[in-house]
Amino acid sequence: MNQQSVTDKVVIVTGAGQGLGEAIANTLGAAGAVVCACDIKEDKVKNVAQAINDGGGTAYPFVLDVRNAEDIRQIVDDIMTEHGRIDILINNAGTDMTLGIEDLSVTDWDRVVDVNLCGPFLLSKTVYPLLKRQGRGHIVNIASTAAKRVWTEASAYHASKWGLLGFSHALHAEGRRDNIKVTAVIAGGMRTPFIMERFPDTDPNVLQDPKNVADTVHFVLTQPDETVIPEVMVLPLRETSWP
Repeated sequence: MNQQSVTDKVVIVTGAGQGLGEAIANTLGAAGAVVCACDIKEDKVKNVAQAINDGGGTAYPFVLDVRNAEDIRQIVDDIMTEHGRIDILINNAGTDMTLGIEDLSVTDWDRVVDVNLCGPFLLSKTVYPLLKRQGRGHIVNIASTAAKRVWTEASAYHASKWGLLGFSHALHAEGRRDNIKVTAVIAGGMRTPFIMERFPDTDPNVLQDPKNVADTVHFVLTQPDETVIPEVMVLPLRETSWP
């Protein structure tokens, strides 16, 4: 059984402007993929794409709000026009509001659920028929240990990530009929702005380098044709709150 390669595969990575998304874009770009880096922050995603190109890889930046179905359709159409195919979708974009339920507004709730859960649905729904027509493809959903446990002041985040894990497994069950692989990557705490900017007192030494999780994404994508990994968890060794 031959391992697969991401070389020349056209890959969409959402939330690619920083943190884990940037690490995934860099890792896949270094491995020869054509990286379509998407983020709501134009300056950051342009910098990521430029760094990949400067390093000898191939990347294109796209400004995308994953909540917007029309924007998704337009970007997918643009990628198909330019490259003729999409091979891999990495649903990584995420957000959170650290508030108890009494302080969490309906707008806050909607934004977290729309980005973390509805975004992956909209992107997957748009890309799925293209993968099906090609006869193969891979969708990776970046979940979190927040899909396996709970803590306070994070009800919207937990709801969205538990939902994303369920969606990912349901899509896996559907996708295997069409030779489309679907994987949920459950990431433990990482040294990224997502944690460090919101919880500056966190000891970075108990967190993991996002590159380690990005390497796991690469590993999942390079399994032989006959093998799919529906779920994998990647934890920092020293962070002991889970499991």
